[in-house]
Amino acid sequence: MDLSLSTRSVGDRTVVEVGGEIDVYTAPKLREQLVELVNEGHYHLIVDMEGVDFLDSTGLGVLVGGLKRVRAHEGSLRLVCNQERILKIFRITGLTKVFPIHGSVDEAVNATD
Repeated sequence: MDLSLSTRSVGDRTVVEVGGEIDVYTAPKLREQLVELVNEGHYHLIVDMEGVDFLDSTGLGVLVGGLKRVRAHEGSLRLVCNQERILKIFRITGLTKVFPIHGSVDEAVNATD
């Protein structure tokens, strides 16, 4: 399965909609997208993972790298995920303490965390 990416602005946030699998083969595509957005001055990102079917450690690494990039600019990276099998990966790895995870894009846009 491939990875689909699209971006849109919602207020002062940039939403990256991700679909498919984020694994060792597709993660570089997501990394490029996040780096490009930060380089263009988008420091408040929301990664919408509602369409993600699979996430491995490489994908987690890309998300952590994206978080470090935006934080270097006083930015934020929030995740939207409501799939139990993906949320379980964040819980097992302890990344629920690192990433604000929301149930919807609207919730992430309006959050103050």
